Amino acid sequence: MWHPAADDRTLASVCTDVRAGRYLSAHQALEETRSDYGLRAHRSLVLASEAADSDLAERWLAEEQTPEAALMWARVAVLRALRAADAKDDRAEALERIALTACDRAALMDRADPTPWVARLSMARLHDLRDPAPEGLLTRPPGPWRLFSHVLRLDPWNREGHHRFLAFFFTRYGGSVNAAWDVAAFLSQRAPVSSPLRLLPLVALVESYNPTQLLVDRTWEQPQWRSTALAIYQNWLPEVAGYRFTPVLDLAYLAHALFMAQREFEARAVFTAMGPYACRMPWSVFGEPAEQLSRARRACGLPVPGAG
Repeated sequence: MWHPAADDRTLASVCTDVRAGRYLSAHQALEETRSDYGLRAHRSLVLASEAADSDLAERWLAEEQTPEAALMWARVAVLRALRAADAKDDRAEALERIALTACDRAALMDRADPTPWVARLSMARLHDLRDPAPEGLLTRPPGPWRLFSHVLRLDPWNREGHHRFLAFFFTRYGGSVNAAWDVAAFLSQRAPVSSPLRLLPLVALVESYNPTQLLVDRTWEQPQWRSTALAIYQNWLPEVAGYRFTPVLDLAYLAHALFMAQREFEARAVFTAMGPYACRMPWSVFGEPAEQLSRARRACGLPVPGAG
């Protein structure tokens, strides 16, 4: 199953309502996440992807002045601005201004919620924020450090905030491989050993993948990467059973790293924790995602859900 809601049944149901132009269930689904910022980020991002091509967010905000309506508008506006910028659409600058206004409004509606700031952080690459880096990084890469620090003040281990910040340093957004690795290592080492943020170096490793390099697929077998994946397997994977939804994307990065490191036994356990759910990353970097994922599952002795 490739649906981004995975086993969050509430979210899956709300996605159906949003596609039909109804927002009442979206309000309820987001309102119950006010004390769970990880779930709030996940649900608001998925719902924004469903609502971005309609006027639902604007209608909702016009009819309800609530933090949830404002957050949905911010998420949708940011998604539209990023799409326009990546497509080099003439409306990109105007859409970015709208998105910044929407993020500011959502932040004012709920000053404790880091999610509007995380949404804003995802646009940092559009206006190339270049604050000086703190001590402790070898490459000292400039970036949106002040904005990121504000997110951390509200929620120190905010998962999406860390991933959005790391993405600023990816080569496809004007960064460099060394800067991305440096930032990923710096951030992951700060996090508790049982945190999914320990996966950040594996994300940076996939992002730096260059199929033209000699023996590049053997990279994950190197001791530093194998030990990184095994440590996450030992310390974070047991925590997943307590999550309110299956963190499919994080599990996919871990399963991929273990599979590439020829640790099929451990990879099998991670695939089992994922259940029948799937996501395009990191598999799409290496080929057609369904084929890559199916190949990895079969190599670990697991069936492919839905395969004949």
